[in-house]
Amino acid sequence: MKRRALFSVSDKTGVVELARRVSALGYEIVSTGGTAAALRAGGVPVVGISEITGFPECLGGRLKTLHPFVHGGILAMRDNPDHMAQLELLGIEPIDIVVINLYPFKQTILKEGVQLAEAIENIDIGGPTMIRSAAKNWQDVVVVIDPIDYEMVADALEEGGVSRETRFALASKVFEHTAHYDALIAEYLRHETGRLYPETLTLTFEKEQALRYGENPNQSAAFYRETGRWAGTLPSVEQIHGKELSYNNIGDLNGAIELIREFEEPCVVAVKHMNPCGVGLGRTLPEAWENAYEADPVSIFGGIVALNRTCDAETAAQIHKLFIEIVVAPAFTDEAVEILSAKKNLRLLTLELMGDPHIPFDYDLRRVSGGLLVQSRDNILYDESALRVVTKRAPTEQEAAALRFAWKVVKYVKSNAIVLANNRRTVGIGPGQTNRVTALKLAIQYAGEAARGAVMASDAFFPFEDCVREAERAGVTAIIQPGGSVGDQKSIDAADAAGIAMLFTGVRHFRH
Repeated sequence: MKRRALFSVSDKTGVVELARRVSALGYEIVSTGGTAAALRAGGVPVVGISEITGFPECLGGRLKTLHPFVHGGILAMRDNPDHMAQLELLGIEPIDIVVINLYPFKQTILKEGVQLAEAIENIDIGGPTMIRSAAKNWQDVVVVIDPIDYEMVADALEEGGVSRETRFALASKVFEHTAHYDALIAEYLRHETGRLYPETLTLTFEKEQALRYGENPNQSAAFYRETGRWAGTLPSVEQIHGKELSYNNIGDLNGAIELIREFEEPCVVAVKHMNPCGVGLGRTLPEAWENAYEADPVSIFGGIVALNRTCDAETAAQIHKLFIEIVVAPAFTDEAVEILSAKKNLRLLTLELMGDPHIPFDYDLRRVSGGLLVQSRDNILYDESALRVVTKRAPTEQEAAALRFAWKVVKYVKSNAIVLANNRRTVGIGPGQTNRVTALKLAIQYAGEAARGAVMASDAFFPFEDCVREAERAGVTAIIQPGGSVGDQKSIDAADAAGIAMLFTGVRHFRH
C-alpha cells in the first residue's frame, strides 16, 4: 500500500522544502490548487486532488477536499480490520500525513476597510474538517499546521517516524488552532450584528510571552494579547533596555498608559501598585516631571513612569536620580537612552501614548470564581454640557482647570478614591479605602500643607456632608463629584457654608 501525504496551505512558508523531504522518503504528494502549483514550481512531483477524488474542484475553489476519498483516507484506523477492509473495497488509499494551514481569516479582518463579503469568503471549510479528522486519528496520521513544526517533523520522518508523543502534541495543537479560528469568526460576526452579550461568549487571545512568575513567586503566569497588534496597546510596546517585564509590571504599566492618554499637554504619570501616586503637567516635559515627582516623592520610589513626550536628556537626568522600575514614552533621545541605560535593570519602553487606540472587540473582563464578569469599558470622562455648578459660588477659572485635571486622575484610582490637586499636579491621592472619609483623610495626609488651596475630586457621590467638612478643615476650595445621592443637599449646604465651590458631573468612575 502506497504512502500518501496531503498538502494544502495558504501560508507557503517552508512548504516546498518540507514536501521535497517527504517526497524523497517515498510518499506520494497529493495537493490542491495554489499549493500544487507552488510544489510543482519547486520541482516536487504532485498528484492533483481531483485525480484522487475523480471530481473537479468547483464553486470557485470552495469545494475540493470534502470527499470520501480524502476523509476516508484520513479517518481510517489502521489497526481496525473493518476500516481497512472498507478502504480496499471502496478503492480508497490511506493518507498518512496532512500538512494544512487555513484560509487567512485573521489577516483578512485586520485589513483596513475590509468588507463583510471578503471576510466571509476567507472562512475555511475544508481545511478545518481535514485537520480535525487527522487530529482525531492522531495515532495513525501526522497532522502539521504550523510551519514552525516542519523541520522537526521532517527530521523525525527521516529518522524512522514521528513518535506517539509528538503525534499527540501535534493533534492537540490542531484543536487549539481550530478553536481559536472559530472563536475569531464568532467574535467578528458578533461585532457585525452588534450583539455584545450573547448567550455563549467565546473569546480568544494569543500568547505574547511567558512570565517568570505571577503576582507572587508561587504563581505561574503568561501574557496574552488580543488578536491583532493594536497600535498603542501593551502588546505593541517595544523594549529598548532592561530586564524582561513581570506580571506586576504589566498591570501597573497598563494603569499608567490608560491615565496618561487623558492628557494632551506634556504630562508625567507615576504609578505604584495599580494606582497613580503622582501626576504632573508642564509647559515642558522636565517641568511635568518635576510636578509629578513633587506630588509624592516617597511613593514614586520603585514605581512606573509614563511620559507622553519624547524623553529628553534633561528629564532622563532627573529620572536617573531615583530607583524607577520602568519608563515608557513615545520615544527617547540618544542622550536619554545613554543616561538611563546606565541602570542595567531599568526597563525602557517605547509606545505611542497620544490618543485612544481603536480595538474592535473591546471588553473589560474580570475573572471570578466559577465565572467571568464582562462589561463595556469606561470610556466616558464626563459630558461637558452636563457639568453643573450646584453651590452658590462657581469655581474660578483656575479652580475649574484644577477640577478637570483632578477628575481625569480620580477615574484611574481604585475606589473609594479621592484626589487632591492644583491645576498642575496632584498633591494627595487616597486610593482603595472601604469608606470615603478615610480615603480623604489619607489624601490630606499625603498632601500636608499642599492641601490648602487645592481642589478635590471624588469618584462617587457623598452620602453625607462629612467629606465636605474634612475638606474644609484641610483648606480645599473646590470639589468635583458625580452627585446623585439622596444626601446631596446636605453636602451642597455644607459647601456653601464653607465657601467651597462644587461641581456635579453626573458620571461615576468606580474602579474596583
